[in-house]
Amino acid sequence: MMWEGSPRAWLSLFYHGPKIIDVLETSLDVGLLGMLDEGPVSLADLSRRLEAIPGRLYKLLDCLESVGLVRRVRTSTVMDETVYESVEPLVAAAVAVVGPTSIERDRDRHPWRSIHGRLPSVLRGVTGIPKEEFDWPPRSDEQIASFEKSMALGVPPIIESFLASAARIWSEGTGDPVRLLDIGGGDGTLGIELAKALPALRIDVYNLPNLRELVEKKVEAAGSTVKFVGGDFLEEPLPRGYDAMSFVRVLHDWPDPVAVELLEKAYEALPSRGCILICEEFRTPERLAVQFFWSYFLIGLDQCVSRLREVDFYSKVLCDIGFVEVRCLPGPFDIVVAVKP
Repeated sequence: MMWEGSPRAWLSLFYHGPKIIDVLETSLDVGLLGMLDEGPVSLADLSRRLEAIPGRLYKLLDCLESVGLVRRVRTSTVMDETVYESVEPLVAAAVAVVGPTSIERDRDRHPWRSIHGRLPSVLRGVTGIPKEEFDWPPRSDEQIASFEKSMALGVPPIIESFLASAARIWSEGTGDPVRLLDIGGGDGTLGIELAKALPALRIDVYNLPNLRELVEKKVEAAGSTVKFVGGDFLEEPLPRGYDAMSFVRVLHDWPDPVAVELLEKAYEALPSRGCILICEEFRTPERLAVQFFWSYFLIGLDQCVSRLREVDFYSKVLCDIGFVEVRCLPGPFDIVVAVKP
């Protein structure tokens, strides 16, 4: 649970963001975060293990405490006897943010500097992200490969969510294999991992035809059974013959009417007792924070809505379309599930 500070306190921290990252990277690299994750530990012990000057380490720990990552379990008039622990496990979170292959480092390579310092004119529509730098949907082979790489880096917690909820979504070993169409399935990373872990699934990735080579190369390299199906869901009906269809981080990129239309197309294509799965960044304070980069970057691009919606939005839309048994399965990424009667 992050520390709940005043606006003044948070704004001060935001201003010094690069310094906070320096503290976080250092704490991860020297092993301090791992020591704090192990449980209550004294400043004296930390100083000894890190070969650090206690007074200097004390100030570094104050920096970590100021952003809500560390708490003092016991204070003492003797500085060395102050005891610390992490508020929640920190190492995995820090690796995800500042590690060498972190999502945030990948996001930072996108052309956000095109709008940085120009937000007043961007908001008025005077300037924005140049199409040759980033377009939506991605147009050039380079843009497509770059975008799909970014999306693939965020797949691991989604895979974890699907695997944790697999038994509640469908039953395995009760007959013919379940056929799943992963709509807008990126470069196939999710489909490949699910097919490997759940052999009762037969997974096809549905995406724009110009992504065929990208997906098929990935599938071939993995020795996977995943197949590619080319099409444009904005212009065509969705293909039939599937027991389940998934929209993973797809619908929130489109305006409400388009998102509803896509779910209606899925309803038409699915058979009776067919299953629809929606998994994306549903609107919560934590998801808004993790999504900050894209919220900022896409201020300069009107074509991509990037609208985080609440679970209740999809629950109502699915019921209005005619789906039943609508429910939300919790996980690192929640999954909204519904069935066509």
